[in-house]
Amino acid sequence: MSAEAEIADPVLARVEGRVGHLSLNRPRALHALTLPMVRAMIAALLSWRDDPAVGAVIIDHAEGRGFCAGGDIAFLRDSALNDGGASGRRFFHEEYQLNHLILTYPKPVIAFMDGITMGGGVGIAGPATYRVATEATRLAMPETGIGLFPDVGGGWYLSRLAGRLGQYMALTGARLDGADCLWAGLATHFLPQSALAEAKAALAADPDQAAAILHRLSTVPPVAKIAAQADTIDRLFASDRYEDILAALAADGGEWATATLATLATKSPQTCKVALRQLRDSLHCEDFAANMAMEYRIGSRVLLRPDFAEGVRAVIIDKDHAPKWNPPSPEAVTDDLIDAIFAPLPHDEEWKPL
Repeated sequence: MSAEAEIADPVLARVEGRVGHLSLNRPRALHALTLPMVRAMIAALLSWRDDPAVGAVIIDHAEGRGFCAGGDIAFLRDSALNDGGASGRRFFHEEYQLNHLILTYPKPVIAFMDGITMGGGVGIAGPATYRVATEATRLAMPETGIGLFPDVGGGWYLSRLAGRLGQYMALTGARLDGADCLWAGLATHFLPQSALAEAKAALAADPDQAAAILHRLSTVPPVAKIAAQADTIDRLFASDRYEDILAALAADGGEWATATLATLATKSPQTCKVALRQLRDSLHCEDFAANMAMEYRIGSRVLLRPDFAEGVRAVIIDKDHAPKWNPPSPEAVTDDLIDAIFAPLPHDEEWKPL
């Protein structure tokens, strides 16, 4: 039996003082989310929602260098290849319910994004009331590199960042550090790692003062490196048409544009086009639930498209980093294909919040 299999509780849920405390506990997998983890978090949040002894909720990780590296990609690929996506859709459905539950939770939720925070990790940190970054934070939505799209609410958060930063992140999978996250608004506070234990103890003692506690322990972060590229990103990623972005980068010809163009050449053309439409359409969603219903439609289709299984093979399984995308080019990804990916599901298959 592996050390990972020996971990009885992949989520540690307990009440400490006046806070409910959820710690992700799969260190060997950088705390990537599984369906049992999602269910455990939902159960704990529901049990604490009306408990007067619980004034707030903390979400963090138990040990290791990552907050949460994403979802269980190998499980999703196995579902796509072996059960027609049924178990993968179930995972998406319940994971998205967790995301929505956190966003609409009636008590403050404090997420400590200490370390790697990607994909599904953004999904549980993004909807939190307070999002704490540190010097170790590395946040990204890298899904287009494996034939997926920035789901778990990514359409909602990224589309609402200033300028075109969200579109840049969605397409390229660019990593932001803690200072970048604070500058962009993806984090609400920047705390040094050395202050995290004090912050959690103070929150447990007096969660009603959460904002004041986090403010008191915050420090001024380094200069946000992404800020220097903001104007360039706004100019070159201005269009919602993927071919226009590629053409703008090629015409610019500068070092940054050339490097970014090379990065995009490794991404799935299909899911890059999906991501651009997702962010555009999210701005017209009446609320977060509507956004999640849209993303579930996308996920249900993209899970079974060739690019997902192939992207996971190339990046995670074989690690040859040479995916053969299908369709192979942006021009080959038709509007009809994108429309089909976004089309409503049968009424009884649509996503619904808890």
